Amino acid sequence: MAIFSGLLLFPVSMPAADSGIAGQVSDPQGKAVPGAQVRLLRRDGSHQESRTDDQGKFSFEALAAGDYKVSADAPGFRTATTGVTVTTGQLARVDLQLSQFATKTESIVITADPVEPEVDMRNSEVFNRTLFSRDDQVLQQLNAGINAGQHEGGGKSLEIRRFGFNLDHGGVNGGLKVMVDDIQQNQGSQGHGQGYLGSLKALSPELIQDVTIINGPFSPEYGDFSGLGVVHIRQRESLPEQFTVRLQGGNFDTGRGFLAYSPDVEHVDAYIAYEGSYTDGPFINPGRYRRDNVNANYTKTLSPDQKLGFRFLFGRNDFYSSGQIPLDLVNEGLLNRFGYIDPSDGGRVKLGTLSSYYSRNFGNGDTFKVDGFLGRSLFDLYSNFTFFLVDPVHGDGIQQHDSRLQEGLNAQYTHPHKLGSIAAVFVSGANFHDNQINVGLYPREGRVPLGVATRADAHVTNGAGYAQESLSLMNGRLLLGAGLRFDEFRYDVTDKVYPHESGVQSAGRWQAKSNIAFTPAKSVPLTLHLNYGRGINSIDARGVVQRPNDPRLATTDFYQVGTSSNFGRFSFATDAFLIDHSNEQVYIPDDGTFEFKGPSRAHGFETKASVELTHHLFLSGGLTKISNAFFLGGDHRVYVDSAPHFVANAALTLAAWHGWSGSFRMRAINHYRLDGDDPSIVASGHTVFDLGMAKQVRRGMELNLSFDNLTNRDYYETQNYLDSRVTPTAPIIARIHATPAYPFTAVVGVTFRLRGK
Repeated sequence: MAIFSGLLLFPVSMPAADSGIAGQVSDPQGKAVPGAQVRLLRRDGSHQESRTDDQGKFSFEALAAGDYKVSADAPGFRTATTGVTVTTGQLARVDLQLSQFATKTESIVITADPVEPEVDMRNSEVFNRTLFSRDDQVLQQLNAGINAGQHEGGGKSLEIRRFGFNLDHGGVNGGLKVMVDDIQQNQGSQGHGQGYLGSLKALSPELIQDVTIINGPFSPEYGDFSGLGVVHIRQRESLPEQFTVRLQGGNFDTGRGFLAYSPDVEHVDAYIAYEGSYTDGPFINPGRYRRDNVNANYTKTLSPDQKLGFRFLFGRNDFYSSGQIPLDLVNEGLLNRFGYIDPSDGGRVKLGTLSSYYSRNFGNGDTFKVDGFLGRSLFDLYSNFTFFLVDPVHGDGIQQHDSRLQEGLNAQYTHPHKLGSIAAVFVSGANFHDNQINVGLYPREGRVPLGVATRADAHVTNGAGYAQESLSLMNGRLLLGAGLRFDEFRYDVTDKVYPHESGVQSAGRWQAKSNIAFTPAKSVPLTLHLNYGRGINSIDARGVVQRPNDPRLATTDFYQVGTSSNFGRFSFATDAFLIDHSNEQVYIPDDGTFEFKGPSRAHGFETKASVELTHHLFLSGGLTKISNAFFLGGDHRVYVDSAPHFVANAALTLAAWHGWSGSFRMRAINHYRLDGDDPSIVASGHTVFDLGMAKQVRRGMELNLSFDNLTNRDYYETQNYLDSRVTPTAPIIARIHATPAYPFTAVVGVTFRLRGK
C-alpha cells in the first residue's frame, strides 16, 4: 500500500541561481524537523551530506545537471528517499516528509494503513521499556480492538477475539492474519485448529522494529486468514548498541534473560540474540513453562540501492497446564481457581526458520523486493477438555500432534508513475506457501498414547497474485485505490487410518479491494474514509477432502466508513463497519468432528484518540463496540457467541523525561454470551490495569519494573460452555470452563546497552 503522505517533488525556476537542490524536512504532522541529516547521492556512488536548520530547511548548491537521490534521516523517524533531476540554471525543490514517528530510535513504531482511519497512538515507548514474558502482552499493546487470551496458562497459542467473532487460535470466522517479516504465522490444517498461532512464542519483543495494523481485508498484499485484519510485525536488522543484556525476575518463580550482540561493521546490519525464560505461574500444578529462542540476522548493503539479508530463528517451549477448569466447582469452593483436573495437560514445541530477503530501489523510484523461507516445526499438545465424559475408565485425555515442513516465497514490485497529471502508484506481487504436514490425534492416559484416533499426511499449497493501483488527485486531498487478488489452494490428504477419506481437491477465489480517502480542505485537518475488501480464510484440508461438495474457502466482506484528524497535539479516528461472513465448516481436531457456522453478520463502530499532553507525556485510548453479531437465516435469530461486544484500551505513556519512561495501561471487555440461543449463559468481563516503568540510572544501564494486574483482579482469560464429567462417577453437566488469568504479578529487571554504534 502506497504511502501517499510521503514525498513531494516539483521544480522551481530560479533563473538567477546556480543549479542545485533545496527543500524542507517535516514530520508526519507537517512540522519542521531541525537537525535532520540529509544525504545527496550521485549516480557515480559519491555523496554529499548536510543538516537541516531550525526551520527544517536544507540546500545543495553548485550541482552539475543530472539525476540524484536525496534521503533524510532523523532520530525516531524512518529514512525518506526520493529521486530528483537537476537542470542547468535551475534550483530543484525537494520536500521530504518522514513517514513514521517513534520516541526513540530503538523504539517500536505502530502504524495503521494510510488509507484507513488512523490515529498516532505514540505508545511505542512501552514496547522498548516494558518487561514482557508472554505473547499476549505484546498484542495487548496494539490498541486495535483485539482481545487475546491465554488458553492454557501460557504455552499454548492465544485465543483471538475481534469484531464480535471468536477466531479460535487465529484462523476461523474470518481470521486475523499475523505476519513476522513477511512469514505467515497462522498454520493451516494444524494439529490443534485452523490458523494456529503458536509460533509467536518464539518472538522476542526487544527485536521488534515496527508493527503495521490493517483493520480488515483492505490490502491485496495479504490473502488467507486476513478477513478481520492483519498484524504485520517486522524485526530489526540491527540493534543500536553492540551489546544488549536484559535480566528480569518476578514472583511465581519467573525469570527471563535476553542477550544480543550486534557488530558495528560498515555496510552490514547484523545481530545474534538469545532469549530464555521460565515461570511456574500461579497454578497449583506448576506451569514449568520454559522457552528458549535464538534469533539472528545478517543484512549486507550491496550498493546504495540494494540489500541482501538472511534470518535464522530457532525456538522451543515446554509447559504443563491446568487447562480450562469447571467454574461451577470453583464457585462452590470445591476447586481452587488455580486448580486442575488432569495434571498431565501441557505441551512441547520446537521450530526453526531460515529466510532470505532482497530489495532494490531503481532510479525512477521503482522498488522490487523478494523474500523466501524454509521452516520446520514439531508440535505435541496434551489436552483434556471433558475429563471423563467419553471414557470413564481412561479419561478423555488426547495428544494432538503436528509435524510440519513449510516453504514460502513473496515478491513485490512498486512503480510510481503518472496518468496524465495524476500521481499514481502501481503495486503488483505474488505469494507462494507450501505445507507438508503429518497430523494426528491420539487418546492417552497421562502422557502415554493408548491408540490412534486420526492420523493423516496433508500437503497444502497456496499460490496467489495481486495488483493494486492508487491515485492521488486534487493535490493529495483525494486518494483512490483499487486492487484485485486471486488465491488458488490445492489440498492433498492421505488418511492413514481411514484410507477411503484420502483425496485431492482444489479451490480458488478472487478478492476485490477498494478505498477512498477525501480531505475537503487542507485548512481543516479532517479526512473522510470509505473502504471495502473481501478476505478469505481456508478450511482444514481434511474437511475439504472429506466433504468435497461443501464450500472449500470461507469469505469475509468488510465495509468500513470513517473519519480521521491529526491536529497539532491531538488526533482521533472514528469508523463504522459491517462484516458479512460466509458459511464455514470448522474441523474440530479435539474429536475429529465438524462444526458448521454461518452465514453471519456483525456491525458496530470504533473510536480512537491520542493527545500529546506535554513533549514527554501522551494519553491515548480506543474502544470497539459491536452493535450486534448474529447468524443469517433460520426460523429464529441465533446470535454469534464466545466473543465480547465491547473492547477498550487506554494508556498514559511517559517518554524520556529526566531518564524516566513508562506507561499506565487499562484494558477492558464486557461480559459476553457463550450460547447463541440462551442469553443467560455468559462469560464474565473484566477491567485490568498494568504499570511499567524504567529509569536510566547511567549511560548504558537502566532499571525496569512492571506490575501486571495492578489491582489483583480475579478474572478469566478464556471461557467456553460445554458438557463435561469431572470423575468417572460424577454426573454429566453442561457448564462454563475457564482459564484463570494471572493475579498481581511483579517483575523487576536491569538492562545494559553497551558500546553504541
